[in-house]
Amino acid sequence: MKYQHLFVCFEHDDGHPLSVSFEMLGEARRLMNDFNKKYSLDEKVITIILGHNIRSLCNEAIEAGADAVIFSDHPELRYPKIVIDTKIISSIVRDRKIVSEAAQNTSPDYVKPRYMFFGADSIGRHLSSTVLAELESGLASDVNKLIIDDVMITHEHKTKGKAEKYEKTLFMYRPDFSGFLWTQILCLDNKNPEISREYSPQAGSIIPGVFPPIKKDASRKGKIVEYEPTFSGRDLKIRITKREVLKSEIPLEEKKAVVAFGRGIKDSPETNIRLIEQLAKQLDAEVAISLPLSKQPYKVSESIKSTYFIPARVVGTSGKKISPKLYIAIGISGAVQHIVGMKESDFVVSINSDLNAPIKDESDVFIHGRLEDVLPALIDSIGKLKGGK
Repeated sequence: MKYQHLFVCFEHDDGHPLSVSFEMLGEARRLMNDFNKKYSLDEKVITIILGHNIRSLCNEAIEAGADAVIFSDHPELRYPKIVIDTKIISSIVRDRKIVSEAAQNTSPDYVKPRYMFFGADSIGRHLSSTVLAELESGLASDVNKLIIDDVMITHEHKTKGKAEKYEKTLFMYRPDFSGFLWTQILCLDNKNPEISREYSPQAGSIIPGVFPPIKKDASRKGKIVEYEPTFSGRDLKIRITKREVLKSEIPLEEKKAVVAFGRGIKDSPETNIRLIEQLAKQLDAEVAISLPLSKQPYKVSESIKSTYFIPARVVGTSGKKISPKLYIAIGISGAVQHIVGMKESDFVVSINSDLNAPIKDESDVFIHGRLEDVLPALIDSIGKLKGGK
């Protein structure tokens, strides 16, 4: 077999693992357990970890579902650098000897991975594209559902119009730009004899917060293999001499209460935002928005626009993932991209005029009504309660 195993690119911040790494490992474990049972194979989940002084992360990856870890430890790898990381990851997955050390059942014909996962964050989105370009295969970005199955495809370009069976195909799903429809992405070989070509690995970047990690098991055993990196003069042209983590412009992550609004303000944007400001002030809450508001879709005063219609307030896959004690969603329909950013909130109250809005399923309390009617009454009630203390 030329293509084997599922490789997960483990992300961390200077030795501190990111949650998406464990989420990817959890889903990889579930997928490969089913895969091996269905196809009577024994392919592995192999984690790649680059960094400096990161040996302990290898054990954490095994505990979280990996069968094996290939790690590369060097001072030059302490912080992400796309040129170097792309080179090393691509070299690792093409090196049959090192892969065979990690997974002894690797075929003598091994060429490249069958599947690869990256995190769909600021680092993983970039790294996944450069690695897959180097490996000459395709990439699905911002994936939030995965299935491995066989499928019959008839395609003018891929199969020359004939029905062809594609085995062990990774179905990668992501929400379209509306947030309510699924886009199904497949990385398929060209079976048309005139343009015959194989594409592997089948790879995707995984949206953080979508897949639950499995419970860590300290008794799990796995193979840990070290890969010695080599660097050229070109690799070392970029050097990180100082690194400073900047605090968020809008500290949504630090607030116990967040009041968020979406396109439901459309009937009277300026007036409705002033109501939302009042509610947030009473609750000592920060104000957040859904992604469409950052595109500044409504005519409002410059002060409102510069204060609220900004990317720093966006909650969701294109913004921040937060977990406040209280999250109030006002006029937000509940697209998948937004839900990912607020689903860890302790208590969710939503206000929406659409009784069937998807946000309803994520809410502890759903108030069916126009925000213009609900907010004044809510503000008045909270004011009276505070005044009575």
